[in-house]
Amino acid sequence: MSRAARPPLSLSLQFADARHREHLPRHRVARWVRSALDLPGEITVRIVDEDEGRQLNHEFRGKDYATNVLTFDYSQEPVVSADLILCAAVVAREARELRIPVADHYAHLLVHGTLHAQGWDHETSDEDAEAMEARETEILLGLGLKDPYRRRR
Repeated sequence: MSRAARPPLSLSLQFADARHREHLPRHRVARWVRSALDLPGEITVRIVDEDEGRQLNHEFRGKDYATNVLTFDYSQEPVVSADLILCAAVVAREARELRIPVADHYAHLLVHGTLHAQGWDHETSDEDAEAMEARETEILLGLGLKDPYRRRR
């Protein structure tokens, strides 16, 4: 689907942790999320601190640490409805480790989370992981960003 024909998006952008607000202007977040949508979407993006990220990851996944992105998907058709929770401290740390701009890492994680909201899953099999990584790479290259998996191969 061409960028001009991307599905409509209703976006709520929330900052419980505002340290990265300058990296996440609404128009960029909308572009990144919309680039991964195949259907109309109602997406909330919430940037949280490490405490909230850890609490949510523990409560919903049984993991006692903050992770980079959590996807809570509520419906996939006819409208993709989801909450994407990103932990600012984890995103910053990973971006430093990867030696990439924080905004580029947010773009990748928002694409990743949006794909999860539509049923993509990298934890079910190696084939599913490869398919999801290929789709993420295709989207990110279309946004003018680098292949996030190239450095790991």
